[in-house]
Amino acid sequence: MESGDLRIFQCVAQEGNLTKAASKLGYVQSNVTARIRHLEAEVGTTLFIRHNRGMTLSPAGEMLLTYADKIIGLLNDASKALRATSTPSGPMRIGSTQTAAAVRLPELFVRYYKQYPDVSLSLVTGNSQMLMDQVIGYELEGAFIGCPCDHPDIVSIPVFDEELFVVYSGMGPTDEDLKSKPILVYSMGCSYRQVLEEWLEVGGVTRPVIMEFGTLEAIISGVTSGMGISLLPEIVIRHQIENGLLRTHTLPVGMNRMMTHFITRKDAFVSSALHAFMAMLPREYDMIESGEPSEVYCNQGKAIR
Repeated sequence: MESGDLRIFQCVAQEGNLTKAASKLGYVQSNVTARIRHLEAEVGTTLFIRHNRGMTLSPAGEMLLTYADKIIGLLNDASKALRATSTPSGPMRIGSTQTAAAVRLPELFVRYYKQYPDVSLSLVTGNSQMLMDQVIGYELEGAFIGCPCDHPDIVSIPVFDEELFVVYSGMGPTDEDLKSKPILVYSMGCSYRQVLEEWLEVGGVTRPVIMEFGTLEAIISGVTSGMGISLLPEIVIRHQIENGLLRTHTLPVGMNRMMTHFITRKDAFVSSALHAFMAMLPREYDMIESGEPSEVYCNQGKAIR
């Protein structure tokens, strides 16, 4: 089983279509088709279910993809380790929730880029579960997520502590009025959505009207226009509050705070670029001592323990 075949298999699984996979890989479609058939013959089972809409993984294909993600991730990690230099440089992919990306990361990224201009920093946004999956799958070097993570392959550092509020527009309604309104949220996997649904459930609302939005700006705009309520950190909607566009409703203790964590894989190679980035993370929780990155989290040139 060759790594090249696994990379093709992984791409077809992600795209669900031979034509799209071939285009992404820069191959002709017949070559991709032949490599998939060769791989299926080698493992002795069907890896894809073919249908009019494309290709779907078979149960055996889903099993192989789990191993392929790990193998390809380790190969990419090894390549990064061999190319690494002591001076931060090269590409670095970081993930983040949209709220952290909107208000917490711009200043951090500006400081980082000024100090390390040779690093090509890219940011991927998504919900916490998606970001955890991408870090575990070696697709991201690290990510800011809005919930604790106890996965055995992950190291987690608390970085930003936020106070959360139910936000709405108009005059102050009662709890019952708020809980009867539609909730404006991200897709499943969002930590803020989970807290808001738990608050509603405690209040007896088990099936709220849900409106899903793809961006933070759309949620804030929808709440401002009176479409419904949402749950957001105070720092995100401070401007709207100061201008009277939004009002806040306090949550009970135990629901009213959320810690943003920065996560990395335990066994991943820590490049000098990632080491320098982690050294800039907030230190108010004493996770990094004496102004130096903690060895547990920033062991330069080695796997994180």
